[in-house]
Amino acid sequence: MKKFIPVFFLLGLLYWLPTSTRAAADTPTVLNGQWKGPLKVPGGQLELIITIVPLSNGAYYAALDAPQQRISRMPAEVTLKGLDLTISIEQAGSRFVGKVKNGGTVLQGTWTQPGLTAPLTLTRMAAAKQPATVAKPRLTPPYREDDVMFRNVEANLLLAGTLTTPAGPGPFPAVVLLSDNGPQNRDVEQQDYRMFGSLADYLTRRGIAVLRFDDRGVGKSQGNHFSTTTADLVGDAQAAMVYLRSRPLIDQRYIGLLGHGEGANVALLAAAEQQPATPAFIVSLSGYGVPGRDVIMRQQLEIMRLIGSNPAQVKAALELHKEMVEIIRQTPNDNQARGKVAATLRFNNVDLDPHMARARAIQLTSPWSRYFLDFDPTRSLASVKCPVLLLGSGSDLQVDPQQNMGPLKQGLKNAKVKSVKMAGINHWYQPEMKDWPLVNGEQQPVFSPKTLNVLREWIFANTEQPQPLPTTGGAAEKTTATPKAAKKNAKTAQASR
Repeated sequence: MKKFIPVFFLLGLLYWLPTSTRAAADTPTVLNGQWKGPLKVPGGQLELIITIVPLSNGAYYAALDAPQQRISRMPAEVTLKGLDLTISIEQAGSRFVGKVKNGGTVLQGTWTQPGLTAPLTLTRMAAAKQPATVAKPRLTPPYREDDVMFRNVEANLLLAGTLTTPAGPGPFPAVVLLSDNGPQNRDVEQQDYRMFGSLADYLTRRGIAVLRFDDRGVGKSQGNHFSTTTADLVGDAQAAMVYLRSRPLIDQRYIGLLGHGEGANVALLAAAEQQPATPAFIVSLSGYGVPGRDVIMRQQLEIMRLIGSNPAQVKAALELHKEMVEIIRQTPNDNQARGKVAATLRFNNVDLDPHMARARAIQLTSPWSRYFLDFDPTRSLASVKCPVLLLGSGSDLQVDPQQNMGPLKQGLKNAKVKSVKMAGINHWYQPEMKDWPLVNGEQQPVFSPKTLNVLREWIFANTEQPQPLPTTGGAAEKTTATPKAAKKNAKTAQASR
C-alpha cells in the first residue's frame, strides 16, 4: 500500500531551488508582479503574498511570503494554462488552484494545505507610490551612479549592473555585492524592500564605491541562472573585481566582496582562489558553514516547526529527505536519477501529478542542486588570507547562525576574523516589524541600522578610512566618510551630503 506524506515534506532542498514551470504556448496572459490576499484560518486570518516574475525562457520564478509566520521568499511553482492557474508551495504542503481574472489583477480560487481548504482571492499589489510631498531633485546628486557592463571572460558572458561612486576625485575603496540563491536582480527586490539597493546607497554616501549586478539570466545579464553552480558564480565575482580595477576612481588596494547567503560563500571561494583578482576584504552575511545537505535538513525542520507538525510527520519527512539525497548523490547519470526521484516522489505522495514529479526530479538533479548537496564551505577556508567579517542574523530561519558561523570562523584560521550575531534580525537583515519606520502612515521594511553601523565601522577599519565626521544635528548616520587617500576632498564630500 502506498504511503501518503503531505507534499510539503518533499525535501527542504526545494526551498533553495528556484522553481518554475513553463507556461502553455496558448497562454494569453503573462503574470508579473505581486498579489496579496487574506486567508481565513481558525481563529483569524493570515496575509499571503505571492510574487511571480516571468523569465526569459518562458518559465516563471515565484515565491510565497507570509509575514505573520515569518515565512519569506519560499519558492512556489507556477503552472499557467490559458487562464487556469496552479501555484504549488511544496514546503508548506500548500496549493492554490484558481483563475486569472480582470486581466491579471485578480487571482481567484481555492487554497489547500494540511487540515485546511478555503477560498482565497489575491489582488495585485500596486507599485509603491511616491510620497504626497516629494522633495525637489538635487541639482548635484550625492554620488555618481552609472549603468555598467563587464565581461566574465572565462564563461564568455556579459553581466550588467550599477556602479555607485562617491562624490569627489577619489580614489575610493570599493565593494562588490553578491546575492543569495535564486534569480535576483541588482537591487535584490522583495516587495517594498531593496536589500542591495539600500546597502549600496548607504555605503556610497559614506565614501565607499559599490558595484551590484543582475544575476546570470536576470535583467540585462547574459547566461542561464538555472544551470549555474556556486562554483561558476566565483568567476562572476572575480570578473567584477577585475572590472573595478579598470575604473580610475577606485582605490585598487581596497576592493572587497560582500556576499549574502550563497553569495557569501562565493566571496570566500573567490578569496581562496586568489586569481585572477584577490579581494582586500570579505563580508559574509549569513554564509553557509556546513555542507548543503545539512543546511537543507535544518531548514526542513524549521518549516515543520512553524506549521506545528507532529513527531510522526517529522520522522517521515526526514526519512524521505535522506532517501532522496542518497538517490541523487549515488546516481550520477541524470536520466536514471530523475527516474528514481520521480518514482520515489509519487510513491510517497499519491496525489502528485506525474508531470510535476518529473519536473521536480529535473530540478533536484540540476547542476546547482548536485553541487550544493555535496558543497563543503569550509574546505578551502584555510587559503583565505584577507580580513573577514562574519555576520549572522539571530532570527534567521534559513541559515541558522549557531549552526553555520562556528565552522566558518574555525576554518578561517589564517585570516583576521570578526564575527557578530545580530539579535532580532531576519535572513534579509530586516529588524523586527515594530522597528520599521512609518512612511505615509505605513511601516516600510528597512535594512537593519545596527547591522549597517557594524558594516561601516568594520570596512572603515580595514580600508584605512577615517570615521565619519560628526554632524550638528546628531545624525551621524548621514555623514560621508572620506578615504584617507583623498582627505583633501573632505569639504567636497561633506557638501554632497
